[in-house]
Amino acid sequence: MEAFAALGYKPEQVTKILLTHKHSDHSGELKSFPNAKIYVNAEEVSADELQGIDNIVPVAFTDGAYYNFPESQKIGDGIFYIKAKGHTNGNSIVIVENDGLFYMLHGDITYVDEALYENKLSIVYDDLAAARETLDRVREFVSKHPTVYCGTHTPQGYENLEGKIVVDLSNPPETIPAGEIVFKTATGKYVCSICGYVYDPAENDGVPFEDLPDDWRCPRCKQPKEKFNKA
Repeated sequence: MEAFAALGYKPEQVTKILLTHKHSDHSGELKSFPNAKIYVNAEEVSADELQGIDNIVPVAFTDGAYYNFPESQKIGDGIFYIKAKGHTNGNSIVIVENDGLFYMLHGDITYVDEALYENKLSIVYDDLAAARETLDRVREFVSKHPTVYCGTHTPQGYENLEGKIVVDLSNPPETIPAGEIVFKTATGKYVCSICGYVYDPAENDGVPFEDLPDDWRCPRCKQPKEKFNKA
């Protein structure tokens, strides 16, 4: 929310939010937008992460097919909400049409663009068969329409958006090597591999991460301790 404010926006100004899926690293700030209609796949509204939010609008995808995607809902002019089951059972995609381009805003269809080009599934899914079908449909769509592919867990998503970079499955982008890895003294901090939350003992009464109870979870995305890596 600090970054949102730094851009000059107030939560009260937001009138519509289209949720890709329930996971807390995507839904965790929904309560900060009191005036927004929050569109959620109807199959997802019972998720624990979404309880206590009064302004949710369940979406039943009653507008028929959107190109090769069988179920969709038109939210506004050029804005379409697409059922895309797999990563979660209520997973969805947002496609925005503008100036001849299709902006595909997705949660975790893939975590990095390399997976899209190499036709590899996300490592997390509720329904493997559905995840496979969804990725196949995404690849078919981007092969036939000029699509800007906007992921949320990789800088590629923001770079694609800023540069209006269109997917070309026959010409994958060059992967930049990590370079030489330098090992340094551990800081005592641990970083959540899902949402990036940093556990710093200095900010938690000096309690080392290793001494946290086994059932402790990330305060941001509720993932367990094993999802954290040493910093």
